[in-house]
Amino acid sequence: MNIRILGCSGGIGLGNKTTSLLLDDSVLIDCGTGLGDLSLDELSKLQHVFITHSHLDHIALLPMLLDTVYDALVDRPLTLHCKQETYDVLAKNIFNWDIWPNFFELPSKETPVIIYESMQPGDCIEFGDKVVKMVEMNHAVPAAAYIINNGTGSIAFSGDSFTNDTFWHALNEEPRMDLVIVECGFANEDEDIGRDSKHYYPNALAEDLKKLNHRPELYISHLQPGKEEQIIKQLNSSISDFKIHRLSSGQIISL
Repeated sequence: MNIRILGCSGGIGLGNKTTSLLLDDSVLIDCGTGLGDLSLDELSKLQHVFITHSHLDHIALLPMLLDTVYDALVDRPLTLHCKQETYDVLAKNIFNWDIWPNFFELPSKETPVIIYESMQPGDCIEFGDKVVKMVEMNHAVPAAAYIINNGTGSIAFSGDSFTNDTFWHALNEEPRMDLVIVECGFANEDEDIGRDSKHYYPNALAEDLKKLNHRPELYISHLQPGKEEQIIKQLNSSISDFKIHRLSSGQIISL
């Protein structure tokens, strides 16, 4: 299984693209601005999209994706997987004919180019050699993490998150955990902002990592632009049981 990091920043600017991960050739996790780095041919191969939550930096290019590869999806619709609350926000505020056409009804309600399959925490979706499990997360809006197994490797992606037990408990229930991507959006100096917006800062993430029994490769995403090195330095000072890797756009991780 190859994980291509299309975007993983907490903001935009030269070299910064928001969250989107490509698993092999056909599965996306989130549709942030990093999705724009895929070619038209690569976009046309997408079959499944898993959304962690409804915030704009994680869904920004989903509407453009559907418009761009519309013809390719007429005979093979894209499948959207997310929490019901997330879908409701998308339907009400994005695919409402005012902000963007409702592609869940195009070319018809009977045969749309994108179909929705509801997931709730604990649900698993199987396709090909992959099993994707949803996990409840603690964020400012209803949010999820995903654990992906393909028989030979296991990864987890937290999405946006703050102090919780559900994510770490779910990881501990897995027989193996090779790689975990977890966010850390703010530096310790911005602890108040992190608490209010429900994003990890280094001290909070260090405390939660004590709950994890596995010792996977640990990659950090969603760093605040301009404070990336500061956050990584603080993480390295607070965490001794894990080697900290900074996730980067364009990076490819193979399991």
